[in-house]
Amino acid sequence: MGGLRELAVPFVVPGPCGVAIRDRLKHLTPQDERVLRAVGAHQGALASGDLKARCADGHDHSAQTWAARKRELTGVSSSRIAGAITKATHDQWALARRCQAAHIQNLAAGIRTLRHRLSLPVGEPGTKRAPGGYRSKNEWFHKSRRLAALEDRHAAAVAEWRAGRVRVVRGGKRLLNTRHHLTQAQLTEDQWRQRWEAERWFLAADGESGKRFGNETIRVNPDGEVSIRLPAPLAHLANTRHGRYTLTATVAFAHRGAEWADRIEANRAVAYRIHLDTGRGRWYLTASWQRPVIRTVPLETARARGMIGVDTNADHFAAYRLDVHGNPVGGPHRFLYDLTGTADHRDAQIRHALTRLINWAVHAGVAAIGIEDLDFTAEKTREKHGRRKRFRQLISGIPTGKLKARLVSMAAEQGLAIVAVDPAYTSQWGGQHWQKPLTTPHRTMSRHDAASIAIGRRALGHPVRRRTAPPPHDRSDRAGHRTVQAGPGDRGREGTRPPTTDRPPGGPSPSGKRKREPSASNTVRNAPRTQQWVQDSLMRTG
Repeated sequence: MGGLRELAVPFVVPGPCGVAIRDRLKHLTPQDERVLRAVGAHQGALASGDLKARCADGHDHSAQTWAARKRELTGVSSSRIAGAITKATHDQWALARRCQAAHIQNLAAGIRTLRHRLSLPVGEPGTKRAPGGYRSKNEWFHKSRRLAALEDRHAAAVAEWRAGRVRVVRGGKRLLNTRHHLTQAQLTEDQWRQRWEAERWFLAADGESGKRFGNETIRVNPDGEVSIRLPAPLAHLANTRHGRYTLTATVAFAHRGAEWADRIEANRAVAYRIHLDTGRGRWYLTASWQRPVIRTVPLETARARGMIGVDTNADHFAAYRLDVHGNPVGGPHRFLYDLTGTADHRDAQIRHALTRLINWAVHAGVAAIGIEDLDFTAEKTREKHGRRKRFRQLISGIPTGKLKARLVSMAAEQGLAIVAVDPAYTSQWGGQHWQKPLTTPHRTMSRHDAASIAIGRRALGHPVRRRTAPPPHDRSDRAGHRTVQAGPGDRGREGTRPPTTDRPPGGPSPSGKRKREPSASNTVRNAPRTQQWVQDSLMRTG
């Protein structure tokens, strides 16, 4: 067992620190839409210029350069809009830096794998922990060329990282590349242009505590009336006082509406964002605010009422309920979802599966859900798994990032804690110790169901296997008893293991009849033929 890596300690995942709700802006007039498009395009151009200036600064960025950019934007918009644009610019630049670091790590992992496989003889078999050599000289040659290409990309990425240079596309690189593949995307050039422009608009404003209804730029009163503070060049479009434009549409947040109303009536900060869904032709308003940091419950409290272990797969969640001692209760549960189709469809599928999982956890009466702390950053590269394209697609299809965010926020609303555990060996050990013992004629156990038990036991602090190893031979019972899952004060804890049948070892069957006639012993070779060695029946020991 020396080759096993050290397992990370389970921990309770911190709760959500923010809230976002959305409602549709219905029955907008043509004038309303013209004003929204004009404001979005004007502020989007300012955001693009500010992002270009921030990327040009690189490592030379400082508080003085930030203040200079904000003063420049204030003259063509307003102080609050300038602050919102510069803050969004810094968030986007920081995200690009994190993505750049992840790209460098991914390239480095691929280079290490290629160098290892190229160093092995052709045809060298691999192991469970490391891939082997390549299968032919032709494949070895092509992989050596790929190694050179990855090394060149890695050197260029490291140079850009050290220089503080990032590559950011406002509107998204994927949508930009779609312009060259309109036929495959089933879009016309005009449809693509509308989507591209809508993605580059900037119609957002950060909240301000102490200001009226928590936001001066985009204000929503308790009646749902929406008004926008227009930038200086568009002040002539205002239809109310103080350079504001009031929309004819109103909003009514069905989800968390009472919490939102309490915040704006207390003049607490609420941020708003207006965006257009070009596919449906609908306008939406999103309200968001921060929550105070919620203190997570202690791990012992989360374990007090048992646990539900969840194994995440590419098409379903496998879940099993366990009591506080780590014993499975009931049967396995599977919550299916389909991750094909559009992003909205995939998001709805994940949300629906998590809703059913959380409702079952609440009905079962547990206080926490145990789940693997999955991260497939370095495991889905083709350098590591070679030709196993289906396996790489399977790993890539597991929604790890979106699952973590949604599960934590949805579970917090029901008072459930999330316990993250190390994912190492859960499928292997679960299948080894739990799949066969729990399989019955009326219950089929899959490897994923057994893995959910392993995850739940690890979250509860128990070992995955059902029993520990026998004691050493210097004990008085000579390795006859096993330490089962019992507390220190339980009676019979140190007793021998009970028999697996209804009679003592070596004793007669319950009917009192032997299944076959006794045979003569072959140990005495010189006994007379008329005399037979018949073994007496053994005495009962209990």
